[in-house]
This record gives sequence, structure tokens and C-alpha cells, in this order.
Amino acid sequence: MSKVSNRTKIATALVGALALAGSNFAVANSLADVQKADSKIHASTATSQKKVDKYFDQAQDMLFEYGSVADERESLKSYNDYVAGLVADQEATMKLIQQDIDGVDQLRQGVVPLMFKMVDALDHFVDLDLPFNLETRKERVQRLKDVLNTAEVTLAEKYRLILDAYNIEREYGTKLNAQTGQVTIDGKEILVDFLNFGRVALYAQSQDQKSAWMYNAQTKSWDKLEDSYLRNLSKAIKQARGQGAPDMFALPIPAAEAAQ
Repeated sequence: MSKVSNRTKIATALVGALALAGSNFAVANSLADVQKADSKIHASTATSQKKVDKYFDQAQDMLFEYGSVADERESLKSYNDYVAGLVADQEATMKLIQQDIDGVDQLRQGVVPLMFKMVDALDHFVDLDLPFNLETRKERVQRLKDVLNTAEVTLAEKYRLILDAYNIEREYGTKLNAQTGQVTIDGKEILVDFLNFGRVALYAQSQDQKSAWMYNAQTKSWDKLEDSYLRNLSKAIKQARGQGAPDMFALPIPAAEAAQ
């Protein structure tokens, strides 16, 4: 009875040990499976993280590129607005130029008669003025008349020549001028030195400096000067020619005409 019981115990223990060993083996297999699954999860997580990092970098690049494009768009918009303003200004300028071009014919129609009147007025003025540099001045007026009837000279050039002639006449009235010429006194031609004191007075002195005259604009003749003025007149002629130092001199001048 006791032997059977001992064998039975031994068998039971052996069966228990085998069962425990089988249980440990099963647990070991399950743990290995868990470890493999965990490794796969880690590997999958790493792969996913790489993809996430890749997509994040791409998103950052796209964001930077978008910002650059947006900045460029604003810059282009500002430039386009600037160019549009220039174009509008140029169009306005072109419009004004076209208006000027359209008015050229009208301007020409008004300027041409004006130039003829200016030359005629200058010719008449020389005739009425003191007769100094008379030949030169009359020749200048005649050249202007010839130019006005010349098609080869532009309208602008004709107008410039007329203004130059007017400017020369204006300067005559502000300077002391001397020149050599002839004057008819009592039917005789006498070689003299002329002196015009602007347009105030015109004098003539014989080259031997023994006689002198002053032009009378009212009678269109020459009035003889007293001998006391000969020295002063000689001094003034030298100053006008740059042959003497500036100095004071006394000469008679025509009386002012009474107002009408």
C-alpha cells in the first residue's frame, strides 16, 4: 500500500515537473513572440518617424518657398504699380506733345507775319535813329529780309536771327562807340571819326582834330561844336576805342524834346 503510494507520488511529481517545463516553454515562446512584435513595432515606428521628418522638412521648404513667392509677388505688384504710373504719365506727356504738334501750323501762321512786322519795325527804327553805323545796320536789316524769303532757313533760325539783330541794336544804346567814316559838311566830304554816346548824341570830329560837329536829329543836319570841346571829344574817341584810360569828359548833348 505504501509502495504504491510512493510510486504514485513520484509519478505525480514527474507529471507536474513535465507540466511545469511545458508551461515554461510555452511562456518562453510567447515572450519571444512579444519581443519580435515589439521589434517590428519599433522598426515600423522608426520608419514612420523618418517619413514624418521627411514630410516636415518638405512642408518647411514649401512654407519658405511660399513666403519667397509671396514677397516676390508683393515686389512685382509694387513694381507694376510704379510702371503703370510711368505709363500713365508718359501717355499724358504724349498727349500734350501731340497737342503741341497739332498747334504747330497755327503757331507758324501767327509767327511768320510777326517776324515780317519785326523786321519792318527794325528797318523803320534804324531810319529814325541817329545815323551811326548806318551802313552796317542797314545791311543787317536787308539780310533779315532776304532770309525771311529763303526756304532753306528754318523758321526757328529766322526768328533767332531777328532776335540777334534786336539785341545788337539794344547794345548800341548802352555803349560808347567810335568808327571812321565820311560826313558831308557844306557840300564837302570830310573824313571824320564818329562817336555815338549810346543813343543820346552823335558826334563827328575831323581827323586833324581841328573841327567837330554834333548831329541834330530834328533838322537831320550837323551843328558845328565850339573848339573848346575838341580836346574832350578826342579823349572820348580814344576811350571808345580802348586807347585811353577811363576818364571824365564834358560834351554837349541835344536838348530833350518837349512832350506832345
